[in-house]
Amino acid sequence: MKKLIKSLYFQVIIAILIGIALGHYYPNIGVSLKPFGDGFIRLIKMIIAPLIFCSIVLGISGMEDVRKVGKIGIRSMMYFQCTTFVAMFIALAVINIAEPGVGMNINLENIDTSQVGTIIENTKEQKGITQFLLDIIPHNVIGSLAEGNILQVLFFAVLIGFAFARMGEKAEPVKIVLQSFLDGIFIVIKMIMKVAPLGAMGAIGFTVGRFGLEILKSLGLMMFWFYMACLIYIFVFIGLILYRNKISLWKFLGYIKDELLIVLGTSSSESVLPAIMEKLEKAGCSKSVVRLVIPTGYSFNLDGTAIYLTMAAIFLAQAINQPMDLGDQLFLLLVLTFTSNGAAGVTGSGFIILAATLPVVGHIPVESIAIVFGIDRFMSEARALTNIIGNATAGLVLSKWENELDMNQLERVLNEKDAA
Repeated sequence: MKKLIKSLYFQVIIAILIGIALGHYYPNIGVSLKPFGDGFIRLIKMIIAPLIFCSIVLGISGMEDVRKVGKIGIRSMMYFQCTTFVAMFIALAVINIAEPGVGMNINLENIDTSQVGTIIENTKEQKGITQFLLDIIPHNVIGSLAEGNILQVLFFAVLIGFAFARMGEKAEPVKIVLQSFLDGIFIVIKMIMKVAPLGAMGAIGFTVGRFGLEILKSLGLMMFWFYMACLIYIFVFIGLILYRNKISLWKFLGYIKDELLIVLGTSSSESVLPAIMEKLEKAGCSKSVVRLVIPTGYSFNLDGTAIYLTMAAIFLAQAINQPMDLGDQLFLLLVLTFTSNGAAGVTGSGFIILAATLPVVGHIPVESIAIVFGIDRFMSEARALTNIIGNATAGLVLSKWENELDMNQLERVLNEKDAA
């Protein structure tokens, strides 16, 4: 019993239940818990940029064959794009078959956009895809690290990693320092994870206290089909990928259950980035592959976000009686290929990207995002869970493809967790 109480798994479950109860029965108290959730997310975001920088640099520079880095990088990007397209097509099929927005007949003139006014105004100033690509190049590397701009940090880290790989032994002193710094970051992470239950309680308590459980009734159909699309993606597509690589989906989900619960409570896939990397390495994946694939996946393999953006855009078109034909929908997928990349795995990012995508598509008024504002927070958990499962799977699969996965170690770890 003592072991159970001390486990993070148990503590997070209890914290989530307490948060839901407080938010439902004592809304004011639930809302007042928000700083706990925000504080935990800030603690995690504090170390994400330096963690990704060190991991990418050490991962690339630590490979004996620099050409292998390029090979893994190309394979990773191809894998990410394929899985993202599958996620979007699943979303496309579900939203067109279910049509949850049809019949809502919403008049935009009657929508209160005050809560999303700032987002709408900022979105109207968004630049095109060319500017998006240019923005990957940082004006100031230190500034990018300070601001937590993940894409810019990734870009610079890849360049430095290749440079260190070409320098050979001359780069060893710096690599030793970076490795020591990374080890220190992981110690800080273990300290932060001790307050994960408080973060989960605060985040879920605020959500229920602020919006109430009754909000699920009005737009529940959209939420239901979104959850269904995520489940189809995870248990059919991801399950099939793992099965073909002789890995059990159920055992793997059991192995990362602590991380999944933290994501469920905080609605942030970033909150478990370090833990997932550590667990994959313990499961037999090589450090070099994990440190290259997982951080990159946080910008280019956001499958849950891709499902949400696809379904939300078409749902809004249905709701305001401006349905999109097949050509419009395929163009939407093309645009989402760019706009969904670089989305931070933090609560609310999907909603902001949705607002940024609609003007590019040019079919749906950006003001319509107010329709889904109320339920966006409730869909962020499914987005984050799908993102983290997709990225963890990518780490396993790409390690196996590169013969960098110890299958005996993986089986041993998964069976131990399964038995427990």
